[in-house]
Amino acid sequence: MNEVLISLPYFGPITQFAAIVNADKVWIEQEDNYQKQTYRNRMYIYGANGKLSLNIPIKHLPKTKVKVHQKYTVVRIDNEEKWQKVHWKSLKTAYQTSPFFEFYEDELAPLFKSEYEFLYEFNFACFETLIECLQMELNFEKTSVYNKDLKSILDLRALSNAKITANISEYIQVFQEKHGFLSNLCILDLLFNEGPNSVAYLKTLK
Repeated sequence: MNEVLISLPYFGPITQFAAIVNADKVWIEQEDNYQKQTYRNRMYIYGANGKLSLNIPIKHLPKTKVKVHQKYTVVRIDNEEKWQKVHWKSLKTAYQTSPFFEFYEDELAPLFKSEYEFLYEFNFACFETLIECLQMELNFEKTSVYNKDLKSILDLRALSNAKITANISEYIQVFQEKHGFLSNLCILDLLFNEGPNSVAYLKTLK
């Protein structure tokens, strides 16, 4: 059985979902510490001016002399900033002319209208909604302990690192004629442009 372990992202990059689609079982890490510069609280979309980063503001721990690690599942979202309204407006502006935005709009919109306290909770809601949009029957389970070294499970937690780049097969993007093809953006970019064909595309990626 092909089993993979991933970190739960804010929708996440296309490469991560290629790994998910091609796995027999997916383990979702919930025992790790929160890390900066990852897809846990950001995603990249294709805006009118090129690559655009959408970041979820989080509440940071008070600064101390000793570095304190915070578990991912207890990281709180800073909802004083109206980030959900900004993110949804950005998505609509970027993709309202794409072939399938209206097709998925009603399923995704509630995520940006309901307030969530914890980042992990919100990201899991995004994950479940996306699986429904992709119409996937996914065999997944959350971890109960943290394992640094794995033997029978492929460790793909590094795919959550936003600094990692990857080249993937081209598909048609809304602003491609202006800025060219932008590789490995958020999974929503693929969904809005390819719609029901997204899973078939993901299965072609290795």
